[in-house]
Amino acid sequence: MESATDAQGALNLNPSNVRPENVEEKPKLVVIMGPTGSGKSRLAIDLASNFPIEIINADSMQVYQGLDVLTNKVPLHEQKGVPHHLLGTISPNVEFTAKDFRDSAIPLINDILSRNCIPVIVGGTNYYIQALVSPFLLDDSAEDTDESCLHGPPAEEQQDNELDFGSNNLDYSYDHLKDIDPVAANRIHPNNHRKISQYLNLYARSGVPPSELFQEKTAENWGRVDNFRYNCCFICVDSSLPVLDRHVEQRVDCMIEAGLLNEVVDIYRPNADYTRGLRQAIGVREFEIFLRDCTFEGKGDEESDSTDWSLSVKSINEDNRVLMENIGVILDLFNDKQPKILLKQAIERMKLNTRRLVHRQKRRLNRLQTLFGWNIHIVDATESISCKSDDLWASRVVEPAAKIIRSFLDENGSSMAQNRMSEKLIQRDLWTQYTCKACGDQVLRGLHEWEQHKQGRCHRKRISRLRKSRGFYLQEQQHP
Repeated sequence: MESATDAQGALNLNPSNVRPENVEEKPKLVVIMGPTGSGKSRLAIDLASNFPIEIINADSMQVYQGLDVLTNKVPLHEQKGVPHHLLGTISPNVEFTAKDFRDSAIPLINDILSRNCIPVIVGGTNYYIQALVSPFLLDDSAEDTDESCLHGPPAEEQQDNELDFGSNNLDYSYDHLKDIDPVAANRIHPNNHRKISQYLNLYARSGVPPSELFQEKTAENWGRVDNFRYNCCFICVDSSLPVLDRHVEQRVDCMIEAGLLNEVVDIYRPNADYTRGLRQAIGVREFEIFLRDCTFEGKGDEESDSTDWSLSVKSINEDNRVLMENIGVILDLFNDKQPKILLKQAIERMKLNTRRLVHRQKRRLNRLQTLFGWNIHIVDATESISCKSDDLWASRVVEPAAKIIRSFLDENGSSMAQNRMSEKLIQRDLWTQYTCKACGDQVLRGLHEWEQHKQGRCHRKRISRLRKSRGFYLQEQQHP
């Protein structure tokens, strides 16, 4: 078995026989970006039929454990054997910053390269990606400030950044920030409590207004292509806004049917902090009014329906054995229309905030191209999303993306590297199914899984018994 050092030397995904001495060529990295709901994860997994890849998740909510439905994590059975990293691995109660992502992703990339595989970064959290590819972190102290801190957003974006939670929770620390640094205060929305807190903490540590700290090196270094840590191939899965808006709304409905409310009830705590960890996810705070009203805190005995609901919510929070089958069961607890109205409003707020997130992500992607000169290849998923067509997805999204990556890998690439990648892909063999007749038609996915099964003790015993009893000859069946 080849060593990690040998593999890195053989592939490194960036070999060149003509590079100047003392000039180290940057490792190659594929980054799949795009607004939420566009199909980034699906594309990355589908690309594994063309390349030996491993995926590093760059979604700031999917990194956390829990809320699998709400954050739309790819279930294990849909990952098709493709290794995923930083997916559901972080405690939901901690703040996983851009700096944390960068420091976690770099060693993972090195490990993936050592295995002669291609690291593929997948996610819509653009400041995670910027922190990874740029050797200069925009805000090493505040840790997760994104590009909107450098370029004050226009009025429409400030309005769009204000998510609708159905409450008027004012934080007077924003007034304090305006006093010490009006420039920084103008660049964020008054309801962006997390960013306000970061700026105030930064000022407390340094004694220098945050806007002054950002001006020193940020404009010179942040996001510039020639300063990239890696040789990057950026692919953006995009769609027209009307189609994407309808799609994410339908996806919210599907999440509700799949048990989203079960997850929200489980994580719900009165007066929770929605500025840290997993509770920042869209779809948590939107249900706060509904759950707070239904938990019947401080109401009179005449509202018996709410009392019943209070017991139901508390029992769900305290006992994981109690699960709600669907929204209909919940609403059947009430004779009153009020809880149904509150629930409908919560779902509409979630859809609204998801659409706003989509619009904001698309604008940020445009800024990466126009302000920083990123060469982002666009693959248009509009038609495949609109028609819900697998054939269109394969021909209009997967094939163009694969062509872009092949061209990227061929740049300054040696035939040896390409041959090693082909060998690795054949070894992975993710898409062939093997059926073991001896083990009751057990289905194995991929050559690696099949070879492991054949070496297993139980399989070998069954084969031995069958051969002795009736001369059974094992013949594996392959299904592409």
